[in-house]
Amino acid sequence: MSLPKGLAEDVAKNLVMVARLIDEDPEGAYAYSKIALRLASRVAAVREAAGFAAYANQKYSEALAEFRAARRMTGSVDLWPVMADCERGLGRPEKALDMAGAPGVHKLDKAGQVEMRLVAAGARRDMDQLDAAIVTLQSPELASNTVQPWTARLRYAYADALLAAGREDEAREWFVKAVESDKDDSTDASDRLAAMDGVEFVDAFVEDEDEDEDDSDTVVVIDAETEVDDEVEVEPRDDVSVVDELDDEDEDDDVEDGIEDDEIEVEAGAESAEDVVKEDVLLKEDDDKN
Repeated sequence: MSLPKGLAEDVAKNLVMVARLIDEDPEGAYAYSKIALRLASRVAAVREAAGFAAYANQKYSEALAEFRAARRMTGSVDLWPVMADCERGLGRPEKALDMAGAPGVHKLDKAGQVEMRLVAAGARRDMDQLDAAIVTLQSPELASNTVQPWTARLRYAYADALLAAGREDEAREWFVKAVESDKDDSTDASDRLAAMDGVEFVDAFVEDEDEDEDDSDTVVVIDAETEVDDEVEVEPRDDVSVVDELDDEDEDDDVEDGIEDDEIEVEAGAESAEDVVKEDVLLKEDDDKN
């Protein structure tokens, strides 16, 4: 179905945002997919994008409806594995297994067949059939030494199933193989392997509180006989602080300075008084002569 140019551009912009956000912000991708649906619900690519956005948000019923609509429009079987996985999400693993055995599966390309195998193994595990899940994953694709886009996920699923069955040594071997083939970090195989080996990750930037407490009781004393780098531990006194002692010394100096100043003022005052007395005596003698 063709759309007017302006409308087609608006739809395309929303589909681009769905693809850009679906991994990091599924809710945002879902919002853009709803806008695209309102603009062009009869376009198969829009229905498919809406299905994947709903699937990323675990809205499996809605996703399944969108995938079915897209499949009716195109007649393609490419969405068959993800449709089966939606059945698993809805709590219907038996239905997923039925879809895995449908004749149309043979029309899938290699990537689609591997994806269908992963879904079938997951359905077996949903039904507590661990041994059957392990057998389901055993395939030429798993045994191949050639790394394909699906290789890491297939090896990871096999290792996880082995671990669930209590076969730890084999599980560890396959987690290692998953790490070796996981070039784009599509799985957490390295973390799972580290957990099996008992490796714990510690934050290297945690501050040492004990060191901080020791530093709080240490001061640097600088004088003519002490180098700058020397550190002296000072024991605090309850009755007086270092600052108080310095203040007391300053006050003593002020008192001494005050006394000396007063003495100077008294001596100066005494000299001035004697001169005044002499002048009075002379004046009195002059009066008596007259």
